[in-house]
Amino acid sequence: MNTPPGATAGAPAGARPVRAVGTVRTVLGDVSPTELGVCDAHDHLFLSSPRLPGQELRDASAATAELVAFRAAGGGSVMQWTPYGLGRRAADLPLLSRAAGVHIVAATGLHQAAHYAPELIDRLRDGLADLFVAELTEGLATSGVRAGFIKVAGGFHALDAHARWTMSAAAEAYHATGAPIAVHLELGTGALDVLDLLCGELGVPPDRVILGHLNRSPDPVVHRQAAEAGAYLAFDGPSRANHATDWRMPDAVRALAEAGFGDQLLLGGDTTTAGARSVDGGPGMPYLLRRVRPRLELALGAALVERVLTVNPGRAFAVEW
Repeated sequence: MNTPPGATAGAPAGARPVRAVGTVRTVLGDVSPTELGVCDAHDHLFLSSPRLPGQELRDASAATAELVAFRAAGGGSVMQWTPYGLGRRAADLPLLSRAAGVHIVAATGLHQAAHYAPELIDRLRDGLADLFVAELTEGLATSGVRAGFIKVAGGFHALDAHARWTMSAAAEAYHATGAPIAVHLELGTGALDVLDLLCGELGVPPDRVILGHLNRSPDPVVHRQAAEAGAYLAFDGPSRANHATDWRMPDAVRALAEAGFGDQLLLGGDTTTAGARSVDGGPGMPYLLRRVRPRLELALGAALVERVLTVNPGRAFAVEW
């Protein structure tokens, strides 16, 4: 595996503390943060949702090929943000990790209500936090594969009752385990509402919160406020027609780095459909390193981009279990 260089302080006074302790819980066991190598901090190997009919990520051979292609491009680890009930195929993840030589970190958690049948939500109503804790400490279902973080989701510029319920359960699980909470921001919105709830009301330290999809809403004021609060900011996903992503992302990331928040930045690919995989003709996981990385190096310099891809994920996902 690629081994990142030592951490370099870059956060301004008053921002999140630099967390360089603990281990990252991969599907093959706990590893030092320095073993992750180049990290895709938000992606999916398996994913099935009624909101994406006919585009399910279910093919284990294709998932393995995608990981091998990512490894060939220089990748060392992948954080799979697929939560409970969306086809994680936990038992297959160790096999993929060994076959491709790439660390995989699995998620517990729950997505927006629209991704689930109402009866499944009803079954989870009274024990969601316990489920999250069990998946972090014992394993996903009967697989024995333990999750390494919690994934939840907000809504478009708001938090509905479902989001507040799942985030409250995630906060309980954080307090029981120390696991970080990764948040899907719908079209990149609602970051400050999430921080108000998780950190302001529920007592989760901001450096245990990872805000995903900020590239989809390139609002420099919100980005700066979220960074000043101390959260990790994830820019994850190649350009799509309805997202202001790649062409604005270098400027957004550079502004945060120049303001002193370089140690809070994360990058990911967020492959959510079969057609988006590189092995099926899409950009896939290698795109992050093949195209996004060199473009960001022009804006930020190679040294900082290396830190964002290696050191920062280790800090963000490390836990004193």
